[in-house]
Amino acid sequence: MRIKIGNFNLFNLVKPNVHYYGSRKYSHTDYGKKCEWIGHQLDKMRSSIVAFQEVFHHEALKDALSKSEFMKDAYYVTASCDGQRPTVGIASRYPILESEVICDFPAPLTIDGNQMPFTSFSRAVLRVEILVETIPMTFYVTHLKSKRPLMEDREDPHDPIDRAKGKARALLIRSLESVALREILVKRMRGNHSSPVVVVGDLNDSALAVTNDIMSGTPPHRRFPFEVKSKIWDVLLYAVKDIQARQSTQDVYYTYIHNGYYGALDHLLVSQELHPKNPHRLGAVEYVKTFTDHLVDQTLSNDKIPVWMSDHGQVICSIKLYTPDKAKREKHVKREDKTDDPQF
Repeated sequence: MRIKIGNFNLFNLVKPNVHYYGSRKYSHTDYGKKCEWIGHQLDKMRSSIVAFQEVFHHEALKDALSKSEFMKDAYYVTASCDGQRPTVGIASRYPILESEVICDFPAPLTIDGNQMPFTSFSRAVLRVEILVETIPMTFYVTHLKSKRPLMEDREDPHDPIDRAKGKARALLIRSLESVALREILVKRMRGNHSSPVVVVGDLNDSALAVTNDIMSGTPPHRRFPFEVKSKIWDVLLYAVKDIQARQSTQDVYYTYIHNGYYGALDHLLVSQELHPKNPHRLGAVEYVKTFTDHLVDQTLSNDKIPVWMSDHGQVICSIKLYTPDKAKREKHVKREDKTDDPQF
């Protein structure tokens, strides 16, 4: 069987006539257009499981899902929606067995014995357990700290030195969030080969950024003994865009345009149980697609994205899941017959 998993940064999904970020608010007309557009995009994506960012109201996500023929009857949960700040959510055509909102870091990070001043996620992480046919899967929906400079009260946002300090603060927070999420993920993945783990969301950095490398882990050196490699593979995550890149010569993956820079902030990361080179896999990533036709490079055009659209592209990943019988057969194939790829 095949399923599609998607990610969708909704860009401030807020109920009409409710102020957000100061004086901003949607009229009933713009809110209706936004929900209609989200529903239209979901029907284009046709993903059975979709993670969301920038949800301000639980009821607003319900309204948007109702505009999609494909997702109108989906199960859905959100993380601590209070209307005051953006949070994350997820919708699934498969039953949601359990969900958990994770606000605090598992443990503080120290440098030379000094504890870092940040001990919680800037936006809560949502852990969701979903039963996909016969395979239980764990999803972590994330929205890490943005690159936007974090300024102190006395600093000038137009001063280059003050802005550099603000960007460093934002990077520090995102780095600490990556470490905390890494600790959560390692605890969940270690020794668990029956339930794939998927991290999906707006990570606010490129796939090769240090913060994302912290969170996903670093593949073992090719000269390491197999026993050492196995322990590292057990807790690694893999970007689906990189899996596709190894199967295709074309690289057109971007989800965001800022000042003429086409970058990827929205990612799907999967555990080894879904890597096509893993001989013991329970499934395999097949292809990845982005929906970016609505994005505008404003360094080349005077066009603007309408307020009801998102400033992010949507991402989908198609995964082939094996039946229990096929997965069982895979585990009994001799290792030397599986692959010559040194990764597994």
